[in-house]
Amino acid sequence: MPIEIQMPALSPTMEEGTLAKWLVKEGDTVSSGDVIAEIETDKATMEFEAVDEGVIARIDVAEGTAQVKVGTVIAMLLEEGESGADLGSGLGASVSVPEPEVAATPTVAPAVGSGDKGARIYASPLARRIADERGLDLRQITGSGPRGRIVKADVERALEGSVATAPPSKKAAPSAAPAPAPVDPDSVLALYADRAYTEVPLDGMRRTIAASLTEAKQTIPHFYLRREIRLDALLSFREQLNAQLAKRGMKLSVNDFIIKACALALQEVPSANAVWAGDRVLQLTPSDVSVAVAIEGGLFTPVLRDAESKSLSQLSSEMKDLAARARDRKLAPQEYEGGSFAISNLGMMGVENFDAVINPPQAAILAVGAGIKKPVVGADGTLGVATVMSVTLSVDHRVIDGALGAELLGAIKDNLENPVAMLV
Repeated sequence: MPIEIQMPALSPTMEEGTLAKWLVKEGDTVSSGDVIAEIETDKATMEFEAVDEGVIARIDVAEGTAQVKVGTVIAMLLEEGESGADLGSGLGASVSVPEPEVAATPTVAPAVGSGDKGARIYASPLARRIADERGLDLRQITGSGPRGRIVKADVERALEGSVATAPPSKKAAPSAAPAPAPVDPDSVLALYADRAYTEVPLDGMRRTIAASLTEAKQTIPHFYLRREIRLDALLSFREQLNAQLAKRGMKLSVNDFIIKACALALQEVPSANAVWAGDRVLQLTPSDVSVAVAIEGGLFTPVLRDAESKSLSQLSSEMKDLAARARDRKLAPQEYEGGSFAISNLGMMGVENFDAVINPPQAAILAVGAGIKKPVVGADGTLGVATVMSVTLSVDHRVIDGALGAELLGAIKDNLENPVAMLV
């Protein structure tokens, strides 16, 4: 029977995407691993590879189609000896796949779970991805799709260990706190019926941001810690370093120092280097620091992994590369997912202070304001002028208590006010 090509889940959180471009047409022969389409997720444009080999018999979803749900059939593939007539009338009916030159006995899809490790396993891309993430052996799953093909529902049945039921919603509101009523678009439109406006449709990224931030503010018990940090020593040290790095075409930013300071602070206060995992806390060993990057229509939070072990010049180069590819929407999911801590710096835009929203499952985010010259009182009681930066640490109280959060913020402050020590 013809094989369904389904809209893939190109990241663990992807629920829908845009079929940006077909790289094949009906009648083309494809092999496993061939790139057949470009898919736009909420964050990036990614290549989609064929899992099976055969001939593209029918394309069911036109390129440019948005909000295509994961698992939707987007095309049909014929294998050797199959005819487009099996698809019925319409597109693809005239397509056929020639029989192999050497006559062979027709094969039947092997019974999954037979123990033959060399047998071919028929499974949808989504089913394979879920099974791989959860460590399931597809040979132990019986497929319910055409020719015994394993589909998402079969994997879910195996995970549940019983007859498949509708999986519980990951975003269900706690029973003690009923979910707020959704905004009624018609009611809002009625309010502004006599006013001039332009309607801006939501793209995938804006929909995801809206859903994620709503979930974060409704489910994460935020609290906020604020400190002022003197930057004069850092600015002087940065000027010296940049003078030496100029011959190499490099220039360090204040943000590079902030990333390094946070990474080292997470090592100094390891209990705060943690994420919320629903029914437990995961305390991470490396400092994987996310940095918010504004792009047209939204933002990315690319992750600088093992930031504590990288030099300032390494962090600077990596951050520039990630930011450039983020603006072009060319980041792979593993480059912006995960992380244990985040930084959002609006100081470069003149914002003096603000509160940032935690990006789950992370447990903290540092909001960085602008450095402002202010009058300060020295240790000897004399009045002077210093460049002072205001920062706010947003913390998930389920993971980090007040005293622990204060310790982490204190470590960040110490690192930034004593920048030379960060190089030791």
